[in-house]
Amino acid sequence: MIAGNRTINYLRISITDRCNFRCRYCVPSTPFSVIEHGKIARYEEILRIARLACDLGITKIRITGGEPFVRKDIFSFLEQLCAIKSLKDVSITTNGSLLTREKIEKLISLGIKRLNFSLDTLDPVRFEQITGRDRFQQVWEAIFTSHELGINPVKINGVMLRGINDDEIEAITALTLKFPFHIRFIEYMPMGDSAVEKQQQILTQEIKSRIESRFGELEPVKKGSNDGPAKKFKIKGAMGIVGFITPISSHFCAECNRLRLTSRGTLRPCLLNNYEKDIINPLRNGVSDDELKDIILTALTKKPSFHGLSDSSGKDIPISHMTSIGG
Repeated sequence: MIAGNRTINYLRISITDRCNFRCRYCVPSTPFSVIEHGKIARYEEILRIARLACDLGITKIRITGGEPFVRKDIFSFLEQLCAIKSLKDVSITTNGSLLTREKIEKLISLGIKRLNFSLDTLDPVRFEQITGRDRFQQVWEAIFTSHELGINPVKINGVMLRGINDDEIEAITALTLKFPFHIRFIEYMPMGDSAVEKQQQILTQEIKSRIESRFGELEPVKKGSNDGPAKKFKIKGAMGIVGFITPISSHFCAECNRLRLTSRGTLRPCLLNNYEKDIINPLRNGVSDDELKDIILTALTKKPSFHGLSDSSGKDIPISHMTSIGG
């Protein structure tokens, strides 16, 4: 599929807006309601859309939430998804708190070899302060069990916030010295009614400078054909990789190859733009596969060439919170 001069081959699917964490930079600061059960796309509906998207050129799918493993029968769904013959890569973003050894082994048996874990601190007390849950040990064990069982790469995504966890930048980076982990620092994206203040945002250049002050100059790492937007580097002699995802300081819109399917069954061509195209209601109303493909292609015509998130006026900040879109 083509959007402008970009080839779109990557679909991120949110299968639920529910999460067992309440991370302060993700959920709204004011009370909110989860989406009604009947308005969440059913597995068979998601699979139909995924198959049609693969017919159109999607070769890579990432499953997200909320937290995907809070949804029942996820393994049956994943088995059917992984059976799509033209699909070359299936991966999952998770907080890891519900992943046992048995579940990780099951993922591997289905052909899933890549997991992204969300982890913003190495301090169990601070972990609870950030996520609202006392689950650090479960997450830590899931990360190392995944590594032990051969998940490669194990990616760890962290959002650094001034005055909250920015004093751990160096310690988190140091994991790459002993383990082949991909540590990725993601710039905080102000979305919806966030509990995080803009002045707590830390941009990549500051993080990178601090890492180099401690560990020496970072060596650039060439991107692979299946890589996302992270700019990758390595500490000399390290086993792992340090990556930076820079939606604010250096947007990568011109390289973006993604389309999102939200848990509500809408297509979202850009995470940081409010436009969404309904596909679930036409599907439920009995339209043909060709008509659904046209909806997918129409959504891609709205994929912007840039976002306005860094606009100081704030007028283009997405109104949806992250759990309703899918990370």
